[in-house]
Amino acid sequence: MRIKVVLLMLLLTGCASQTQQVEPPKTAKPQVKQPVLIQKPVTQIPSLPMPTGRYYAQQVTGDYARYTELAKFIDSIHQKYGISPEYLKGLFSQAKRKNWTLDYLRKSDADAGLTPGGTVSPLPVKPSKGSWTRYRSKFLGERHVNGGVAFARKYQNTLQKATQTYGVPSEYIIGILGVETSYGGFVGNHRILDALTTLAFDYPRRADYFRGELENFLVMTARERMDPAKPVGSFAGAMGLGQFMPSSFLNWAVDFNGDGKKDLWNPEDAIGSVANYFAQHGWQPGKPVVTRAKLKTNQPLNIEFGLKTRYLLPELNKAGVYPAEPCACNDPLNLLLLRHESHDEYRLGHPNFYVITRYNQSTHYAMAIHELAQTIKRAI
Repeated sequence: MRIKVVLLMLLLTGCASQTQQVEPPKTAKPQVKQPVLIQKPVTQIPSLPMPTGRYYAQQVTGDYARYTELAKFIDSIHQKYGISPEYLKGLFSQAKRKNWTLDYLRKSDADAGLTPGGTVSPLPVKPSKGSWTRYRSKFLGERHVNGGVAFARKYQNTLQKATQTYGVPSEYIIGILGVETSYGGFVGNHRILDALTTLAFDYPRRADYFRGELENFLVMTARERMDPAKPVGSFAGAMGLGQFMPSSFLNWAVDFNGDGKKDLWNPEDAIGSVANYFAQHGWQPGKPVVTRAKLKTNQPLNIEFGLKTRYLLPELNKAGVYPAEPCACNDPLNLLLLRHESHDEYRLGHPNFYVITRYNQSTHYAMAIHELAQTIKRAI
């Protein structure tokens, strides 16, 4: 349970805002009412194309009727982008509150020691014995490895192009897509409109963040000429094979197949977008990611470990930590702790490891990406 809680906390604080997604059980897709036909044209705005979809209403109806904060949000979007309030009222009349999501998050927040105001209880959260072994087993089985090999062979040319363009090895792109959505096998079945509206107006702890993502989603769908009631993804609003949040889409998604649109549900665009994300976050081509470490001390380590640590190699040596294999260890390093059932293992995380954690701020997540990537590379 503690593993799930930590993963969920990481998701909601995420970065790439692509965070490791904790998907609820698959459920039947909600029935969506037919939108009301527009009675008059939507205002054409200078900064965005005309929004897609035939929506119009004088007042918001449905689950979000009489939401004061939604009314303020609609007015803000109109003022900033010129989108017709009637269009937005018609659109949000289609939005459905995701009560399962709210119940799930409230329980998870309570389990994690989070108060409704968002503060954390003083009790520290430490990796439990065997936590790395359990996490690793979710992503290093035959299904993920064989699926990654098949994906690598099918999209070999696109992956090579991404590596040449952005300097990111193809196996790490595959690793992200494998861990996030099993190479597109499950990208989520929640309408993004429903997910983001629910979290923006019914989840106070993270309301500001999700209102920002909802705004970005409206901008994204206008630019890409998508009907905003159509895209589906995770219960937190992440999209496509790489599970980008809307802000990440606007910043780092690319049209990698040259068809004139950015489509993260398309494997080619997803490959290019993940590679671009890594490159823009500082990936160093040809540099290492992780080095095994060994201890030359029988005493407990007197230094901290984790993603917030930054040590030069002489500092680690002084504390009794050494590389267990030859490495280019000139950059600041993270000292990483991986807990098995029978023993603890230490690794040195290079700057490229830290880049992976910009996708999801978790040592376990980044290590799973690394090990899956290396396993697939050996199997191809």
